[in-house]
Amino acid sequence: MKIQIINGPNLNLLGQREPTIYGSEGFDSYISKLQELYSIIEIDYYQSNVEGELINKLHEVGFSYDGIVINAGGYTHTSVALADAIAAIKTPVVEVHISNIYAREEYRHVSLTGKNCKGVLTGFGLDGYRLAIESFLK
Repeated sequence: MKIQIINGPNLNLLGQREPTIYGSEGFDSYISKLQELYSIIEIDYYQSNVEGELINKLHEVGFSYDGIVINAGGYTHTSVALADAIAAIKTPVVEVHISNIYAREEYRHVSLTGKNCKGVLTGFGLDGYRLAIESFLK
């Protein structure tokens, strides 16, 4: 089984950026824990702050991987192109948000990408990524 995790803009700053919202753990240490926990699964990780690069990665893995976990960050609420890319691929996608987007600013309450995903997890912290992986094992 192959799962691709894709993180969007500003998520390279996890552990440093607004720790009261996003926690104090960086994603590099967290991804290592996931890879150890799910050692029988190939878990690949990609992060970009550039919308087009995220779309290119979806196109690259969207026909050969078993699952994609995406946290598109702010693009969740603004990117029709990213939503279209998710709709265009065959691999199921689960959208993850570390914070509860419905408990934040009103503009964050809308997900343009979520309707094209298998499911959406929001507000479970970094554990949302693990929960998303679990959804592909069922």
